[in-house]
Amino acid sequence: MRNEHGPDYDVVSSFWVWVTAHIFNRSLYTGHPKRAAMTMTMTNAKHTCLKLHVPTAGGGKEPVFIKGIWFPTRFDLAVTDGLHAWTCHATEEEVRERASNWDQTVSDYTEFAERYLGFQQPGSVYSFSDTGNGCKRLSWTFEKGGIKLEWRWKLYPSFSSKETTAEILDFLMDANIRLSEEVVWRTQEFEKLKEETEKCLAQSERLCRERSELETETYGKFVQVLSSKKEKLRELHDRLSKEEGVDDEDASPEEGSE
Repeated sequence: MRNEHGPDYDVVSSFWVWVTAHIFNRSLYTGHPKRAAMTMTMTNAKHTCLKLHVPTAGGGKEPVFIKGIWFPTRFDLAVTDGLHAWTCHATEEEVRERASNWDQTVSDYTEFAERYLGFQQPGSVYSFSDTGNGCKRLSWTFEKGGIKLEWRWKLYPSFSSKETTAEILDFLMDANIRLSEEVVWRTQEFEKLKEETEKCLAQSERLCRERSELETETYGKFVQVLSSKKEKLRELHDRLSKEEGVDDEDASPEEGSE
């Protein structure tokens, strides 16, 4: 039976069926020798993935995903629009030459490229245009010294658009899982911290209350002791006063007889 939607519909449908199978069966690439080798060589590399809405020839915008693998002296790019994919392998020689043209060190050049292709920068104009033969040109603008400048790199069609797109989706899935796990972990840590804070506040209030009660009790006892001492001193003073009065009376007759 002929497909009423045309041959492109079959391609897109087959692709998303394959992507769905990849999402729910993540062991599709398990044991792939090329991927295992890439994993070993990329242990110390930085990985980023940026979603951009780039202008199209028709005047609209379409989303593309740009995955970057960043090494100290070079980088790799993979771009997909969901159906096709393109790659760029910037060698050390190419990066060194471009850095020299811009009066930059190699590390500064790669860090600058990572900043713009790892995170969308406000004010920068991104473009993803055709250059013929299925190739694409990825460019972005920036300002330096009040002058708007542009960097661009050429990307070539991927040997396997499905595999490249699947690798990007796999990276996004792993990143989402890690982010979800981190959110759960941070939420648990926050709840623990909140619980400990509440315990500390309760303990602080209890200690303040006990301190106030202790001060009140101590002050009350001190007042009682002080009052008792005052009463004894008053009694002693009265006794001394009476004894002095008796002594004066005893001394008066003797003075008169003389």
